[in-house]
Amino acid sequence: MDYVILALYFACVLGIGWRLRKKVHSSGDFLLSGRAVPVWITSLAFLAANLGAQELIGMSASGAKYGIMTAHFYWIGAVPAMLFVGVFMMPFYYGSRARSVPEYLKLRFDEKTRGFNAIMFAVMTVFSSGISMYALGLLFQLVLGWSFSQSVLLSAAIVLAYTSLGGLTSAIYNEVLQFFLIVLGFAPLAILSLMRAGGWEAMASRLPPVMTHSWQYMGHAYQNPMGVEVFGLAAGLGFVLSFGYWCTDFLVVQRAMAAESMSAARRTPVLAAFPKMMMPFIVIVPGIVALSLSKMAVGYDIPMKSGHPDYDQVLTTLMAKFYPAGMLGVGITALMASFMSGMAGNVTAFNTVFTYDIYQSYIRRNASDAHYLTVGRLTTIFGTVLSLATAYLARRYNNIMDLLQLVFGFVNAPLFATFLLGMFWKRATGHGAFLGLLAGTGAAAATHGLTVAEQKGGWIAKLYEFPSTMAQNFWIAIFAWLACFLVTLAVSAVTKPRPDSDLRGLVYGLTELPKDDERTWYQRPLPLACVVGGVLLLLNLWFW
Repeated sequence: MDYVILALYFACVLGIGWRLRKKVHSSGDFLLSGRAVPVWITSLAFLAANLGAQELIGMSASGAKYGIMTAHFYWIGAVPAMLFVGVFMMPFYYGSRARSVPEYLKLRFDEKTRGFNAIMFAVMTVFSSGISMYALGLLFQLVLGWSFSQSVLLSAAIVLAYTSLGGLTSAIYNEVLQFFLIVLGFAPLAILSLMRAGGWEAMASRLPPVMTHSWQYMGHAYQNPMGVEVFGLAAGLGFVLSFGYWCTDFLVVQRAMAAESMSAARRTPVLAAFPKMMMPFIVIVPGIVALSLSKMAVGYDIPMKSGHPDYDQVLTTLMAKFYPAGMLGVGITALMASFMSGMAGNVTAFNTVFTYDIYQSYIRRNASDAHYLTVGRLTTIFGTVLSLATAYLARRYNNIMDLLQLVFGFVNAPLFATFLLGMFWKRATGHGAFLGLLAGTGAAAATHGLTVAEQKGGWIAKLYEFPSTMAQNFWIAIFAWLACFLVTLAVSAVTKPRPDSDLRGLVYGLTELPKDDERTWYQRPLPLACVVGGVLLLLNLWFW
């Protein structure tokens, strides 16, 4: 039965790709979806693109390692930034008609800034795809007994097939299917495991109080297992990493840019914030429950690797323990869906940036559209092969979210400083942005090389030791953002800015913002954002 469910899912996603192939007539259709996707589809795709296997397995792992504090990755580290990009930044992305985030940087700054970001983003998407592959390999090794190589090769082949056929549109519609599968596959696990632990109160009674409170133990770094204090969390995760990812990462921004109108593009991340707030109850709670179950005589223990807890296997071992045949097939299919969602999201973002921002800009400028369509399809294969290589790097980490946040600290953290100044300060220059990005990336490398956390880092010198890898990641992001921000300010102050006429539609104050006054409140991004903000406040107070 489990294999039948998995086979039906494979057939379904391939069928979507085959059906949508008829709509692909140009490179714009393949790489950009022709900007014609309905808002409810783009909203769920915006969320699902971030729901890769690395998030599901990584967040469950973090739940077991850090407790309910992991919910900060959603309530502080995602939702506020999603509201900001929808209300304030999407008018510039969508209104500029840029085909990608690096292309916006070219329009706002210059070619060298675009080129640097395109290369860094391409590297990041390859790493993210590789982490997804590693997560899937863990699952199939444990549950189905497949080898690591068999698991990743089969899944990569499926993703290649439907993204090569239907491009971005196929990826987006499959992401919506995958979102519903993920909820169907993992919500029962959270419920069943929590019931087995005796409910929330019984579970909490077996754990240290810090594991079930999100803010109460944030006064000092030594009070909580994440090893961070309020400033490190708010600045590192809540500001730099969060806004750096949701506001500048083309993987998610691309979904909103595929919307059918400016209004739909602005509402896309705001509407996606509603289900995003609820995801901790599906993906984090099982990790916390696993820690409680390991203290009960129910035959469950957290797996070990090299003498240390292997938190990455918490989700898969819970599935193997509590799901019966049939339901296990749904769970495995949901994990497969999450892998393919994250993998396809990275692949489609990679092939757009490579085709438009690297190949068309630096290798062959004036080829036919049919040529770029072919390059886009070939880039899908090339990106997947590179991702296979990075899957093995993830084996060094016992929590893949730690590795993912480290990658974001190097790439997204300095980029957010560039966008913040570029969109809201017309005096920022191309030289300032480029040197700022270099300085930010260098500061991230220096911080990682001069500090140690859980035997990672310190490859230059061991000047300081963080209590956890996550705390180290937060401070890497803070220093990277600060370096980029200050260097961009300093260099821009002594270099010549572009005239205002070149910046219309690209900078706040020189752009006519869209008017939504004639629409009802639930069709406007700002009132919707206020509703989300109210619910978010209640959740933080409830788990204080």
